[in-house]
Amino acid sequence: MQWANNFDEVVWLDSNQYNQTHSSFEAILAVDAFSSLQLSENQSFKQLENYRNTTSDWIFGYLSYDLKNDIETLNSSNFDGLQFPDLFFFQPKKVFIFQGDQVSIHYLEEFSFCIQDDLKTIRNESLFCKNLDSSKLKINARTSKSSYLEKVKSLQNHIHRGDIYEANFCQEFFSHGVIDPLATFYKLQNSSQPPFSAYLKNGEHFALSASPERYLKKNGNSVISQPIKGTSKRSVHDIEDEKLKANLEANPKERSENVMIVDLVRNDLSRIAKKGSVNVDELCGPYTFAQVHHLISTVSATMKEEYSSVDVIRSTFPMGSMTGAPKISAMKIIEQLEDAKRGLYSGAIGYFTPSGDFDFNVVIRSILYNKSSSYISFSVGSAITYKSQPEHEYEECLVKAQAMREALEN
Repeated sequence: MQWANNFDEVVWLDSNQYNQTHSSFEAILAVDAFSSLQLSENQSFKQLENYRNTTSDWIFGYLSYDLKNDIETLNSSNFDGLQFPDLFFFQPKKVFIFQGDQVSIHYLEEFSFCIQDDLKTIRNESLFCKNLDSSKLKINARTSKSSYLEKVKSLQNHIHRGDIYEANFCQEFFSHGVIDPLATFYKLQNSSQPPFSAYLKNGEHFALSASPERYLKKNGNSVISQPIKGTSKRSVHDIEDEKLKANLEANPKERSENVMIVDLVRNDLSRIAKKGSVNVDELCGPYTFAQVHHLISTVSATMKEEYSSVDVIRSTFPMGSMTGAPKISAMKIIEQLEDAKRGLYSGAIGYFTPSGDFDFNVVIRSILYNKSSSYISFSVGSAITYKSQPEHEYEECLVKAQAMREALEN
């Protein structure tokens, strides 16, 4: 990773050996762009389709939440301290795939002569750690607690009127300063050990993600989505921790959050799926992570032959777990109430294979950093329903924020 961090373009995806059945590998590293696509304009999905078809190779990168404006008649006018491009993908010169005790190395043919020298450099690089000086950071909330509580009540008024059933409402925490992105990522990894973690570098832009959630994976003509909805804090005491997990699984409010989003995902996938192929493989399964318990569902479908990989993503983006139901109405309302542009937060980081398969996470539990402007940001959110208690939702946000805050402050 230290060797990789010398390049301008880096994506590292790590499952942290979490026990989940749909992984293609334990980790993958892609570095050094041979070509790239970077956009902040309309028709991004069309240009991504053209880029993928032109390269016919591995491409790695991200989709920001605000690509919603490329799909529906929507806008993003909130404050943006990060200034990330809306979409970024690159074709790497060098790819390393890790599985068990094996590493598979894939270089573009014209750079294959570099393999032995690179391995020698990597071995020497691992002998020392280049920790950069970091600032003493003060974490600020863009939305005050009182404002947050009022905004949640406003959302519930929309629910009472029938405008929406559920919405994912988010708030930003931010700071100004200098961090060592790689060292900060290690801190976040060590405290969370999530199955869909990602380290992304695009020049001066960094994403340090400890995501527990898969957005969408395609393997052949099969597609799965695994939305998370339903959260409980953990306890250091085993008996109490198991009780919290059992209470989460039985909680009607938490289950209803999950079921509503599962219905949304089923509807999204039905646009590109063969008739009768959309299935709920698991509903509201309880899963344990370092800081929280979550309810996770798995929805699968079989694609129609006429749709491309990018078509599948476009038909389901942004993911329902980060928007609400109905999706378009929820996105309009949360745009009015949130105080910061989401950008890469609530988007997705991942890859396409040469054959067009893909796997993307949901960018949550993530620190975003613009090195050139020294702006540091992380956002958290929760699902607001008719039965939500604003104080409890605020406390849930603080629980989700804990790992990012500790990685930055310590």
